[in-house]
Amino acid sequence: MAIYDFDELEHLTREPYMKLRSPPVQTQRERDTMKQIFVDRRNYDLVREWKGNDFQDLQKVESEGQKNVMIAVSFQLQDGADKEAELGKWYDEEHVPLLQKVPGWRRTRRFVTSYLDLESGHRKEKEYLALHEYAPENGLGGKEFVAATTTEWCSRIYSDVVTERKRRTYDLYYTFGAAQRDLKSLASSDAVHAVSANGATKTIPDEKRPAIESFITTPDGVNLPYRLEGSTDPDAPLLVLSNSILVDYGIWDDFITSFLQFTNNTYRILRYNTRGRNTLPHDSISPINIDVLTTDVITLLDALRVKTASIVGVSLGGATALNAGLSHPSRIKAFVACDTNAFAPPSNAGAWNDRVAMCEVQSSVSTTGTPIVGTELAEATAKRWFVSESHSTPAFARVKDMVANNSLPGFKDSVKALHEYDIRSKMAGYKGKGAFLVGAGDGVLPKTMRENMAEKLGSGVELEVVEGAGHLPMVEKPEEVARFVAGFLGR
Repeated sequence: MAIYDFDELEHLTREPYMKLRSPPVQTQRERDTMKQIFVDRRNYDLVREWKGNDFQDLQKVESEGQKNVMIAVSFQLQDGADKEAELGKWYDEEHVPLLQKVPGWRRTRRFVTSYLDLESGHRKEKEYLALHEYAPENGLGGKEFVAATTTEWCSRIYSDVVTERKRRTYDLYYTFGAAQRDLKSLASSDAVHAVSANGATKTIPDEKRPAIESFITTPDGVNLPYRLEGSTDPDAPLLVLSNSILVDYGIWDDFITSFLQFTNNTYRILRYNTRGRNTLPHDSISPINIDVLTTDVITLLDALRVKTASIVGVSLGGATALNAGLSHPSRIKAFVACDTNAFAPPSNAGAWNDRVAMCEVQSSVSTTGTPIVGTELAEATAKRWFVSESHSTPAFARVKDMVANNSLPGFKDSVKALHEYDIRSKMAGYKGKGAFLVGAGDGVLPKTMRENMAEKLGSGVELEVVEGAGHLPMVEKPEEVARFVAGFLGR
């Protein structure tokens, strides 16, 4: 049995849901599969809910892996007046109060067949359903439970009010999430490459390194594309990778290959495109700052049902990684902040505004006609980010292309996060696991990162300086960076 909770069943009659059940969104493969399955779907409206103090909401990430025992009782009512009123009075005044005394009781919910099923003719008569949830260790069958189910009133309800009573017991788990995460099935030789109708979700089967490309939608309506790969163990540790501004998650390609080799493929890797890679929906988004970008990381973890993770970020992503580690120590167990700073110098806003102005003067557009950053800023940025020895490499050309094709409106929104921020006050008293990494050719950052962050965060915090690299050491020297991160996380 699968149970889905809706705040409003009318969602099932509206266009976003109906699109999922018809071509082209519903694929031929889905239609062929559904012909082989009998689905007895029933819709119910909630009548009343009772919760105990120790109720465990299995939908919350902190409850991942936990379960409840659930008893489902369904029945119809006998003919006659006031049967429904008598049933409700019994539940309210006797049955649930007695069930609440059973050790391990956590929640009871009462339902009745939804008007949607009755009006559509899907159901001819009302069915009543009660779901009782208990802790795994409970008093079902004990004296309190017997007392709740053998009263005179209870016997009268069973004999004179209800009919066709059915009772089943389940182990209840929460198994779904907002983001696709099942890599294990994609390691099967039977798995097939699949792409959603809009191209936003892909499954990439591979016996050694399967991957999922999809997206989540944040509470304020921003789509964040992500790629999940690595270990097929659903309980494997997760490493999050956070980008600098103006690039996509492809900057981590070579790093991931080396990292998985160094760690014997024991990690799952999650990388994502940060806000501003694409144009944002302006009618709803929050003003972009370091805290909003950090919340995006936690939203991704929640959607993937991950309790704790490690994170590596570079530049703006490095500030995000640092802030995530300092602000959410219960969720981020280790961070590596690369080529970044704990605060924005006063000159930042002016420098970035000048770069936006350069893009606006060039007025580049993509093949679809949308404004993009363009080649002028891309050339200047790539030369600043890479050491001179790398300017003729394919990696340089690839990053320059990423910058040139970044959404200009997205850039203008996301760059505001670099105008003004200061997270130094959060560093005092930090007891978690953190490290810093910087390219030796990244201007003054090797010096300022040591003085402003590594030495301020506490004794024993590492600062790794990567020779022959500039602002994106994971691009210029992916093997060296992967070796450091693997060693740091393993210590």
